[in-house]
Amino acid sequence: MSTLNSDTPNTDQTYQQLESLFAVEIEPSRIITQQAKRLAYGTDASFYRLVPRIVLRLKSLNEVIYAIQCCREMNVHFTFRAAGTSLSGQAVSDSVLITLTDDWRGHKILDDGEKIVLQPGVIGADANKYLAPFKRKIGPDPASINTCKIGGIAANNASGMCCGTAQNSYRTVDSMKLVFSDGTFLNTSSRDSIAAFHTTRPDIIDGLTELVNETKANTALSERIRHKYRLKNTTGYALNALVDFDDPIAVLEHLMIGSEGTLGFIAEVTYNTVIEHNFKASSLLVFADIEEASRAVTTLSSTPVAAVELMDGRALRSVADKPGMPEFIQQLDLEAAALLVETHASEQTEINAQCLSIMESLSDYTIIESVPFTLDPKTVATLWGIRKGMFPAVGAVREVGTTVIIEDVAFPVENLANGVRDLQALFDKYHYNEAIIFGHALEGNLHFVFTQGFDSQVEINRYGNFMDDVADLVAVKYQGSLKAEHGTGRNMAPYVELEWGQDGYQLMQKIKALFDPQGLLNPGVIINDNPHSHIENLKPMPAADSIVDRCIECGFCEPVCPSRTLTLSPRQRIVLYRELQRRRVAGEDTSASELEKVFEYQGIDTCAATGLCAERCPVGINTGDLVKQLRTAKYQKFTPIAKWTADHFSTTTALTRASLKANRIATKVIGESGVSGITNGIRKLSNNKTPAWLPEMPKANKHSVEKAMELLVRSDKKVVYVPSCASRTMGQQSDAPDQRSLTEVTLSLIKKAGFEVIIPDKINDQCCGMPYDSKGMNGIAHDKAIQLEAALWKASYEGEYPILMDTSPCAKRSIEQFTKPLEVLEPTGFVSKYLMDSLAITPTQETIMLHVTCSSRRMGLESDMLALAKACASDVIVPEHISCCGWAGDKGFTTPELNEAAVHPLKEQVPAECKRGFSNSRTCEIGLSHHSGIPYQSILYLVDEVSSPI
Repeated sequence: MSTLNSDTPNTDQTYQQLESLFAVEIEPSRIITQQAKRLAYGTDASFYRLVPRIVLRLKSLNEVIYAIQCCREMNVHFTFRAAGTSLSGQAVSDSVLITLTDDWRGHKILDDGEKIVLQPGVIGADANKYLAPFKRKIGPDPASINTCKIGGIAANNASGMCCGTAQNSYRTVDSMKLVFSDGTFLNTSSRDSIAAFHTTRPDIIDGLTELVNETKANTALSERIRHKYRLKNTTGYALNALVDFDDPIAVLEHLMIGSEGTLGFIAEVTYNTVIEHNFKASSLLVFADIEEASRAVTTLSSTPVAAVELMDGRALRSVADKPGMPEFIQQLDLEAAALLVETHASEQTEINAQCLSIMESLSDYTIIESVPFTLDPKTVATLWGIRKGMFPAVGAVREVGTTVIIEDVAFPVENLANGVRDLQALFDKYHYNEAIIFGHALEGNLHFVFTQGFDSQVEINRYGNFMDDVADLVAVKYQGSLKAEHGTGRNMAPYVELEWGQDGYQLMQKIKALFDPQGLLNPGVIINDNPHSHIENLKPMPAADSIVDRCIECGFCEPVCPSRTLTLSPRQRIVLYRELQRRRVAGEDTSASELEKVFEYQGIDTCAATGLCAERCPVGINTGDLVKQLRTAKYQKFTPIAKWTADHFSTTTALTRASLKANRIATKVIGESGVSGITNGIRKLSNNKTPAWLPEMPKANKHSVEKAMELLVRSDKKVVYVPSCASRTMGQQSDAPDQRSLTEVTLSLIKKAGFEVIIPDKINDQCCGMPYDSKGMNGIAHDKAIQLEAALWKASYEGEYPILMDTSPCAKRSIEQFTKPLEVLEPTGFVSKYLMDSLAITPTQETIMLHVTCSSRRMGLESDMLALAKACASDVIVPEHISCCGWAGDKGFTTPELNEAAVHPLKEQVPAECKRGFSNSRTCEIGLSHHSGIPYQSILYLVDEVSSPI
C-alpha cells in the first residue's frame, strides 16, 4: 500500500488513488463514486448537506479494517453511518462515507435472553423481536426503533420514552467489538484480545488511566459530571465513564457509547437485556397549566410508572383534529398541559394495583380531563398515537421549502415548568408560532419541534440567534443538557464548551486526540472549533412535487423498500428528484445529465410502487405515487396499445393463455435450457426490453369457471367470486405439489363451506386496473375499476353479498377505488370471516413458509394471515427482512433484478425440511418460487388441503 505524508491535500488525485486502493479488497460495485449516487447515499435525517467523495458499502469486518487503514494511509477523513436517522448531522460526510450491507444483521441470544449479541446492522425493533420469546428487550427504545440500527443506537446513546438513564446503552452495555483509527481490533469480552490490546495500544491504555486520575482529582469537574448525568445527556463524550470506572477497558467501552463515530467503529455490541412486561396500561391526564403538570411529574416519579410523556397546549392543539382523538382535546386552551402515563407489570393483579396507586398519588391535583388507565390495546394505541403524531403534525403543515427541526434538551426536573415557559417565550420572540413542546418528563427531557427555512440569510440568522438563546437558557441558566438523547452532531458542537466549561471541553479534546490523533474520524462532530458550523452546509429543501414536498428525509421508509439494496430507497428517490427539480427551476439543462440518466433507471424503473413506504412515513408520503406520476410521461407512447388491451380484455387474457401454452410446448420440445437461452438471449439483444424467462413460468389455466359453476351447490350463503386476470390465465408451475388452478381450488373450498358462488357478468372482460395503474395510466386504470365496480354491484345485489378476490393486490386496489358500499375481501380475510366456522381443520404436520404480500400488509392483514397459516400447519415461518417481493405486477419479468434483490434473504431462511410456501398473489408466487427453491402457491391451497365440511 502506498503512503502519502499526513499533510497531503485531499485532491481529486488523492481520491482516485484511494479508490484504487479500496478496489484491491472491495468489490467495485460497492465503491460508489458516481455523483448522483453519492448525493443519494450521503443524505441523512438532519438538515445538513455534505456530499461524500466516495461511499463504501462494506460487508465484513476485514473490509472495515482495510478501509480504515486505507483512509489513514492517505490521510482522508471518513465517517461511519448506520441507518442515517440521526437528526444532528453526525452521519454526513464530504470525504469517505462508510456504510454497511445487510450482511451485518447477525445476532445471538445468550443466557436465556439475559444478554443479546448484536451486529451494528441489526434494526432495533428486530432485536426486540428476537428477544420477545424470552420476555426480554434491549434497554434503549428510541422513537425510530423500527428503522434505526444498533450501530447508531450505541454510537448516539439513543434512549427513548421508557428507558430513561437507567436502561440506555451506557447502562446496559456488556461488551463490544471495536476497531480504532489505526485498524486495531478489540473484543472487550475476550481476555486474550484485551491482553493483546494492552501490548499493541499502550498509548490508549496509559492515556485513559491518566485521564481518569486527572478527572477524579478535579473535584469540581467530577461533581459537574455527576450532576450532568443525573439528567439525560448526550452532549459531548461520556465523561461519566471517567468517574464511574477505573479499569481503562471499561472506560474505553463506555466512552464509545455516544461517541458518534468519532473514536472508532462499533463492530458488535452485547447488551444486558431488560424485562418486557406482559401488561401495559396507559392513561392521559390533562392539567390546567404546565406548572400543575410539572408538579405532578415530581409526584409520579416516586410511583411505579414506566413512562410519563409531557405535552404542552400547543402540542395538543396540533393533533386535536386527527381521527380517533378524544373529543375534549379540541376544547382545551393553549395553557393546558397533558401527561401520558404508562405503567408495566408482569401480572394482572400487579398492574391493577399499580394503576390505583398512581392515581391515588395524584389525589391532591386537579385533573381537568382524562382518559382513565386502560389495558385495551386499541385505546392504548390511540393514546400513544397522540404523542407520536405530534412530530408529523408539524411536518404536515410546514411551508414548502422549509424543514422540520426537532431539538432535544433536558432540564433538572425541578425546573421543568420554568424551562417550558422560557422556551415558549423564545418561540414567541423568534416567531416560531407553530412550535410545540413534548417529551420524557421523568428525566426533564423535552423535545421542541418547529419549522425552519434556510433559503435566505435572514432565516439563517434567525435560527442561529434562536439557538444561541436556547443554549444560554438550557446550559447556563438551568445547567441542563443541550442534547439529551439525539447526540451532539454538527448542530450542537459549537455549544459543547458552553455547557461543559473550559476544563470539561479540554478533557473531551484530549479524548479525541488520544483515540484519533490524525483527526480523521467524523471531523466536525462533537469537537468543532468553528462557532458557525451549525449554520453552515445546510440542506436545501426545494419544492419538487406536492406528493413528496413534506418529506424530511428521515429514512423511516427504507427498511421496507424492496429496491433499497438494488438502487434507491424512497428517501433517496426524493433526494434525487428534488435535485432534478432544483436544476430545472434554475434553468440548468438536465436532459442529458448523469443525474437524469441515473434517476430514469434507479428512480423510476426499479421502484415497485407498492406504497409500503407510506406506512412507515411519519407524514404518510407514498413515493410510489410520485413514481407512477412520472411513469405517465414515460409510457405515454404506449397508451394506444394499453387502451386496446383494456377495451378487448378477454382477447388480451386469451392471448396470454396462448403464450403460456406455447411456452409449455416449447419447453417440452427443446427443454428448459433451450427456451431460456432463446428468450433471455432475445432479452439481452433488446437491451432488456423484452421479458425475462424463468423455469417457474406457469402453465396456462385450462379450468373453466363458467362450466364449474354448473356443479356447485345452491345455498342461502352466497359469495361473489372474482378470479383475477392472473388466476384466470395462469395455472401452476410444473413442480407445484397441487396442479389444480387457483380458480379450481377456490371453488372447491367455497363448496366445502356450503356457499353458493356468483360470478359477475362478462368476467373475462373484467380487471381492477392494476396493470395500468402501475404504469401511470390513470385514466385507463380508473375506467377498468369503474367497470368492475358496476359488475360487482349488480352481482352482489347492491352489496348484499361479500366479494372474494383471489389475489390481494386486486382486492386492495378495488377497496381503494370503489365508491359503492361493497365488502371486498382477499383470501385471508374471506376465509377467516366467512369460511372457518363452516370447516373442520386438521393441520398438516409440516414446516411451511409464508409470504405476506405488501398489499396484505397495507390492509393490516399480516397477523390475520399468520393466524390462518398457523391454524393449518404445525410450523409457519415468515422470513425476515422481506416486506415486499418486488414482483410488482410485471416487473418480475421486465425488471427481474428488482425481485431478486427484494427476496435476496429468502432462500437461506428456508429450512431443509420445508418443501413449500404460501402467499396470496399469483404473480408474486412465481418470483418467490424461483428464488426460494420451493414452490409457492396461494394460501387457499393450504386451507383446502387441510379442511373438510362440518
